[in-house]
Amino acid sequence: MQKARILLVLLGLCWFSGHGFLYAQEQDEEEEEEDSYYREGIPTDSDWDDWDGYMSELYSWGDQTITILAGVNFPTVFLNNGKVVPHHINPPVGGILSLAYTYFFGAHFFLGGGVSFYFDHTLGQNTVFLIPLGLRTGWQFVLHRFEFPLELTGGVIFHRYLNFGYTGFFLKGGASAYFRFNPDWSFGLCTDWSWLPQRPQKDGKAIPNSNMDANLMGLTLSARYHF
Repeated sequence: MQKARILLVLLGLCWFSGHGFLYAQEQDEEEEEEDSYYREGIPTDSDWDDWDGYMSELYSWGDQTITILAGVNFPTVFLNNGKVVPHHINPPVGGILSLAYTYFFGAHFFLGGGVSFYFDHTLGQNTVFLIPLGLRTGWQFVLHRFEFPLELTGGVIFHRYLNFGYTGFFLKGGASAYFRFNPDWSFGLCTDWSWLPQRPQKDGKAIPNSNMDANLMGLTLSARYHF
């Protein structure tokens, strides 16, 4: 009877030790899979902590951003019917506030839209208000934690000066440099050049010698929220 008990105890110990060995083996295999997962460069939460997994391929189809911009704009060249408008005093600097949305179709290409609010002081001590509303497209380069989007924006712009109003077309090209602070936010500096043609009409006919082409250069600080 005593020998039978000893045999049962030995069998129990063998079963527990075998079960523990299989569990340890499964755990080792899971850890190896995780290590392989990291080696393949697929970003995880831990990768974001030390940025080991940060790559240009981090952007993929469906990634989106909301960008807030604030800064100044500098009136540059003005053309009246194709001739440069001379001025001996530089026009005062104006301000810019913008909100933009971006949708990525891969690691680099994106589309989006945006609305801005411009105000510029004139030489006559008055103020021009401009509200551009446009569609954006561009290409973004990524180098480690730095991102460099190039973009082109076109759309409709609303002009308001004293009691006069005008609605026309605008075209803007820009370049930016961002630093990816964390997975959710990046901060940067943006510069752009805007072309604002004015072709006023009265009773459906062009007004002689009234065509204007304004060129503005913008410089803004921006913050992007990634989601």
